[in-house]
Amino acid sequence: MLRSSALRVVRQAPLSRAASTQVAPIEVSWKNLSPAEQEQTFKHLEELQKKDWKELSLDEKKAAYYVAFGPHGPRAPLEVNTGKTIGGVIAALGAASVLFYLMRKNAQETPKTLSKEWQEESNARLREQQADPFTGLSSKNYQGKGQVTF
Repeated sequence: MLRSSALRVVRQAPLSRAASTQVAPIEVSWKNLSPAEQEQTFKHLEELQKKDWKELSLDEKKAAYYVAFGPHGPRAPLEVNTGKTIGGVIAALGAASVLFYLMRKNAQETPKTLSKEWQEESNARLREQQADPFTGLSSKNYQGKGQVTF
């Protein structure tokens, strides 16, 4: 019985020592650990957290926080390629500008009803017809442009 308890103590000591050595620089070594080692470290830290928090070392507290909330897994920061993004935006703006220019170049001429002369003639015709005599173009103190938009 004494031998088996001594063997049990000897067997458990290297495991806890190995786990505590993994706990110390966890921020650096977490990405290099295999999933099995990460799971073992997680379980070890989970067992440590069941103890009184005042008994935990600062490294163990930091490791527990890092494993729970650290920038790894789904919380890992995304790698941003700024140059590629800026290049894509500039290319898209250039393509849109070329497309706009080609559409304007090949478009039909503006309708004759949008010319300033046509709009002034429309104002004269509305005055002749006394259109909207209270507030519109035919009223006595009208100050607006009427149909002229330019």
